[in-house]
Amino acid sequence: MIYLLRFLLIITPLYLGWSGGSTARAEVLKIAAIDWCPQVCPNDLRQGYVVDTVKEIFAGSPFELEINIYSWVHAIELTRSGKAHALLSPARSEAPGLLFPDEGVGTQKMCFFVSRESDWRYIGEDSLQNQRIGVISGGSIEELNDYMSKHQENFYINSYTAKYVPLSARMVEKKRLDSFIFTLNSTLYELKKAQLSERIKTAGCVSTAKIYMAFSPDATQGDLIQRAMALFDQRMSEMIAQGRITSIMGSYGLADWKSGDKTIF
Repeated sequence: MIYLLRFLLIITPLYLGWSGGSTARAEVLKIAAIDWCPQVCPNDLRQGYVVDTVKEIFAGSPFELEINIYSWVHAIELTRSGKAHALLSPARSEAPGLLFPDEGVGTQKMCFFVSRESDWRYIGEDSLQNQRIGVISGGSIEELNDYMSKHQENFYINSYTAKYVPLSARMVEKKRLDSFIFTLNSTLYELKKAQLSERIKTAGCVSTAKIYMAFSPDATQGDLIQRAMALFDQRMSEMIAQGRITSIMGSYGLADWKSGDKTIF
């Protein structure tokens, strides 16, 4: 299902060396994304730290950003097919076949969540026996991907929407699931928003993976995509050196993603 949520980031193009009586037309860079706070927040006053980062990267460039919100699986397919130029913000294992720049836009830490009354904790694959685990369709759980493929009966796969976290939390409370796994900061954010923070707790984490602004492999748009990806890497490197990532992350109560996890949620 396509979610009819959309927000446009109109960035006035600035062409160095240009002069004349009219403004050159910007190239539209179509970006597919999901509602995934605090990374991408189409329904909040603050648009998310990944969006803030990408906006700053392309500010003053020849590109006008258009971000559309979809389901996760559909967003990946749109980018693969070239109907979207880029995707926010997969780990490499979540979107094989896309083009990944050298620089990331953040990290995601995959963690298990259980009810407050549960004494279960993830301490390796052996601890997953007899667990009923919620997970999103099309997502990666990093080093447990192989385990999930061999033990599919233990996993309840659900499409990702903005309701995934509160829905999974309530399934845990009703004992329809023993646990669910999702990214740490997003889950803590959504639990607080749904007033479920006192009823659900973390129960161990799997891994931390870098997330990216990944680009379409569509050869028919190769020139635009290669230029956009080169600009992304150049400006991201500059922002890292200037300390801008630390500043953006700090405004969301988070540490610079290169230095580890921290949250105020």
